[in-house]
Amino acid sequence: MYEDILVPTDGSAGASAALDEAIELATQFDATVHSLYVVDVASVGTEVGTVDLVESFEQMGEDATEAAATRARDAGVEATGSVAAGSPHREILDYADDHGIDLVVMGTHGRTGLERYLLGSVTEKVVRTADVPVLTVRADEGEGEEESDAEDTEEAGE
Repeated sequence: MYEDILVPTDGSAGASAALDEAIELATQFDATVHSLYVVDVASVGTEVGTVDLVESFEQMGEDATEAAATRARDAGVEATGSVAAGSPHREILDYADDHGIDLVVMGTHGRTGLERYLLGSVTEKVVRTADVPVLTVRADEGEGEEESDAEDTEEAGE
């Protein structure tokens, strides 16, 4: 059913829970897990030292995607990792299109009310605009355990 599963990562508990879910699905379907870290260049700004800051974020991304790929490989799943720079939701969608991704598995932060309205959500933007199914996974903030939000799984265009 799935051959290529994308897991955007930012090193958070939500991303870790999403990776666990993606690995489980990849094991069931003999799929490849793709991890992606996006450096949000718009949030970095243009001040002096920006190049060093972007390079630091890129290194963090390399570390995060390699750690994700290693976790997947340790579970017997084929895996790859990439780092991109740009608008996070746009880079996720572009990666999915460019690599024939069948499913995107993303962590959520569980924001509600005004905080969600003001901050927005990369996951929400991807869910609303993706051409492939998006599974959202929420980490239990208390213990870091995963909880799959089946009711939040949406297929774009529906």
